[in-house]
Amino acid sequence: MDRSIRLRITDWLRRIPLRRRLAVLTAVAVAVAVAVSAFSCWLLVRDQLSRQRDERLRAYITVPRARPMDPIAVVQQFCGNHGPPPGLRQSDTVASVIGPDGLICTTNGSDTGTALNVTAADEAVAMEPGSDNWRDGTLAKGTEVRVYTRNLGMGVALAVATDRIDGQLDLLALRLAIVAACGVIMASSAGLLVARASLKPVDRLTDVVEHIARTEEVGATIPVAGTDEIARLSESFNSMSTALAHSRDRQTRLIADAGHELRTPLTSLRTNVDLLVRSDSTGRALPPETRTRLLGNMQAQMGELSTLIGDLLELSRPTNGRSGQEISAVALHEIAARAVDRGRLRGPGLRFEVRLQPWYVRGSAHSLERAVINLLDNAVKYSPPGGTVDVSLSGGRLTVRDRGPGIAPEELPYVFDRFWRSPSSRQLPGSGLGLSIVAQTVRDSGGEVTLGPADDGGPGTLASVLLPGSPSAAISPAAPIPPAAPAGEHDGGRTA
Repeated sequence: MDRSIRLRITDWLRRIPLRRRLAVLTAVAVAVAVAVSAFSCWLLVRDQLSRQRDERLRAYITVPRARPMDPIAVVQQFCGNHGPPPGLRQSDTVASVIGPDGLICTTNGSDTGTALNVTAADEAVAMEPGSDNWRDGTLAKGTEVRVYTRNLGMGVALAVATDRIDGQLDLLALRLAIVAACGVIMASSAGLLVARASLKPVDRLTDVVEHIARTEEVGATIPVAGTDEIARLSESFNSMSTALAHSRDRQTRLIADAGHELRTPLTSLRTNVDLLVRSDSTGRALPPETRTRLLGNMQAQMGELSTLIGDLLELSRPTNGRSGQEISAVALHEIAARAVDRGRLRGPGLRFEVRLQPWYVRGSAHSLERAVINLLDNAVKYSPPGGTVDVSLSGGRLTVRDRGPGIAPEELPYVFDRFWRSPSSRQLPGSGLGLSIVAQTVRDSGGEVTLGPADDGGPGTLASVLLPGSPSAAISPAAPIPPAAPAGEHDGGRTA
């Protein structure tokens, strides 16, 4: 089929609604199947009728081997119209005696309308002993017949003719066509009914999608029945709709929490700025100590505001490595070493016990370093003066342990929630987003993070990060990284 014709057919099918398209395709498939079956049936019936007709014609002329048929007796019998000679069966079939010069006589005697129109092939059979011939011919009155001619010897041949089977075949073809048309109509109706029943879940899905597009009310679901492809599509849609609803809820909650957290430093900044502006506008200068304290507070609030905005940007980036940051094989031990150096600057009075073994993971170096720094900042913030912070990396597990007051067991389920801060630490600087950033970064890298009491029963908190990777630096950035080596479990923390 020409490509342009295929394109036109495809374009035409695309413009038809799916329900009608299924009905049309079903009708076409049934029509082709019925047409092939009907034509095969017609061929079989034609061959069977032709074989039976030819056998009947051949049986009309019987020549016993012991006593061959006497040609003279055949001529006398036929031409004298005294009935068939011995060996010739009586029937309504036209029988004609043919000589080398043409027709001699027929079984119907004076009825010239039933005489067989003799051809050169019949005369040739009369001249050739032992020969015979099959052909389609006509009688004198124009009737189409099937003719079997057989040589009887002595220059005489006997031709037997009967009606052709074309009329029966035409009638059979008409009946088959009617049956096929009825079958196609019934198949089209059945296909339309089946399409309607099968596409009801799709109609419900379409209604729900249109409702969501019109009202923007994500989270709507449709009932699922069965385990077929439509049910799988419905389940996938329900999962997507639920995920969108959860995403919108998280986004709304993040915006609300961010607005709440931003309000505090902004209010403090506005208060301090208003006080300075009022002092300058009224000409009543503030004492140098007060002015210095106000500027220091403003600087601290600006730093807190910058940190909060950076944390919000980090949390709002797309996950699964689609944030524009380069995902590659990075050395986690080098990242941890750089983070420890920065942690020493933030806690100059603390002692850091560091044990780092080589470990390579796939992820964003910037995000992983920020996550490790957040863990160290958390340890520095809660460590007592002169305390010790243990940092260890072994077998893909990075642990950070401080000697601070620890976390109450009832607060552990909330430590990775955004903007959550324990009541005892709300007076300390921070936005409550540090551990949320750690959890998201570790999750994007295929790992898990837990936070809980120290495993030796001593004071402080133990943060544990498990990342899949390899101790070898020859890890391909495009190949999957083997899972991390098994390590001991830490109790009391929530997996993120």
